[in-house]
Amino acid sequence: MLDRRDFLKQLAVMGVATTTPVTFDLGRTSIDRPLSEQANDGLFAIPTRQILRTKPAPRKILIPDVGEYRVLKGDFHIHTVFSDGVIMPKDRVKEAVDNGLDAIAITDHIEYRPYFGGNAIKLLDKNDDHHMAYNIALPEAEKHNLILVRGTEITKKMPPGHFNALFIKDANAIASAVTDWKKMLAIATDQGGFVHWNHPNFPDLKATDPMRFMKEHEDVYKSGHLHGIEVFNGSDYFPIVSQWCNDMNLALIANSDIHVSEWDQYGSQNHLRPMTLVLAKERSLNSIREAFLARRTIGFAAGLVFGSNEWLQKLFTACISQTTKQAGLELINKSDIPCTLQVNGKKWELPARGQVVIDQSGMTKLTVSNWIAGLNRPLEITLGRS
Repeated sequence: MLDRRDFLKQLAVMGVATTTPVTFDLGRTSIDRPLSEQANDGLFAIPTRQILRTKPAPRKILIPDVGEYRVLKGDFHIHTVFSDGVIMPKDRVKEAVDNGLDAIAITDHIEYRPYFGGNAIKLLDKNDDHHMAYNIALPEAEKHNLILVRGTEITKKMPPGHFNALFIKDANAIASAVTDWKKMLAIATDQGGFVHWNHPNFPDLKATDPMRFMKEHEDVYKSGHLHGIEVFNGSDYFPIVSQWCNDMNLALIANSDIHVSEWDQYGSQNHLRPMTLVLAKERSLNSIREAFLARRTIGFAAGLVFGSNEWLQKLFTACISQTTKQAGLELINKSDIPCTLQVNGKKWELPARGQVVIDQSGMTKLTVSNWIAGLNRPLEITLGRS
């Protein structure tokens, strides 16, 4: 598993493998035993250290507005006990608030629900209701001013794999077509939904197998039922997705796909955990949906930033001020997004809310090597412009 420094070194020397995932060590906080090892502790087991630790104040993530757009932080791939997660919907809301997120989507599987709503625990006549998690979480989300997106996960073998449908109106209508995945995607899109392809290496592909945009995905794209792809899922980065999204004008998404507790997977307020940055006109559900459909999304995970060149350029301009001084070019980071800068073979680290003075030595271009604008393509910035 790589950290950001190792990844950038690999990228600089030989480029990353394009069609296989890169797995990052996101530095999960150590606990006595991972939740996955607590087989005899029951479905709702919580690590002892999580109960005993002092709870910090909610995290605040500083990212300036980008022109007319607010930068909202979200995780749009989350599971609860109403599919194969082990956390209650209200607790997912509390985790999101603790992490400083503005929005989440609970995307429990339609086809796979081993716990509540499935075969393990019957819920009277509501067992086939795919809105239960959303309905339980909504009052808690409203209480904390968190935007809750109605969503679900369509779960098929590869091809075509798994898809999240966001901003839908009726998950049960999608579930009614469960034997026909093309119809499920069509129903989701007809409801005004945004559909993105999840973790394109899973299921049914080995870690070393190349990821491919298969005929089934071509058909979905041509039908207008594919709007984005996850470039980062959990701890895995998929380099080829940047090329696919650039070539087909699809949105880049970074999500946790979390099933266990936040504490068990990432620890407390882990600044490396994945999230999607949404450039929205205002802080509202409708504005987030509009931004998704307009492809104004940026992935942020493992200290890396993924997006189209257009929106990365604008985000960088909003976050980083440039001032020419006698000692060189002073760059001040007004955000919580780190930058690794390269000019003429020299490298500088510009940390979150930090500053640095660089010797530009007559160079006109600045490479931001941890901001990824395409396949093996770091962001390039014209020096002296702010």
